[in-house]
Amino acid sequence: MNTKAIIEGLLFLSGEEGLSIEQLSDAIQMDAGSFIETLKEEYRNPDKGFELVEFANRYKFITKEFVYPYAKNIFEEVKAPSLSPAALETLAIIAYKQPITRVEIEEIRGVNCEMMLKKLQLRNLIEAKDRKDVIGKPLLYTVTDEFLDTFQLESLKELPELKQKDFEDSELFEEIQ
Repeated sequence: MNTKAIIEGLLFLSGEEGLSIEQLSDAIQMDAGSFIETLKEEYRNPDKGFELVEFANRYKFITKEFVYPYAKNIFEEVKAPSLSPAALETLAIIAYKQPITRVEIEEIRGVNCEMMLKKLQLRNLIEAKDRKDVIGKPLLYTVTDEFLDTFQLESLKELPELKQKDFEDSELFEEIQ
């Protein structure tokens, strides 16, 4: 049995979702860690068109950057939907302050954000994970693994440190802090 090839095949089959070490270890019934490291090293080779990466504790194959100009010749260029400034602001507040309720987000932003929260949930960037133990039991929002993957973060600890000069409104800075 070629365990490394099996892991390689499983990762290929998992596509954008990727697989965790635990999932791979369960599948092959042994620790997959050393196989993953070997594969990561093999795919760092500049002769390979893709590489093995880890985002949000999940491993997956991605195409190397040098392939993209050639891919444009084959595939129609599809513009990925971008996030509006309001969506990015809401997402940043959630990422830095999570878990956080809708009302707390609205207090920071100063505007209603109910529709924005729904849009971010539909894009699977945030989720209502729990309820706050207060009257009314409002939903608590957190970012998802998809958020980490989208912004290529291993964890929220990689978010940049907030600095006062990044904010025109010092009250907004104080609220996010």
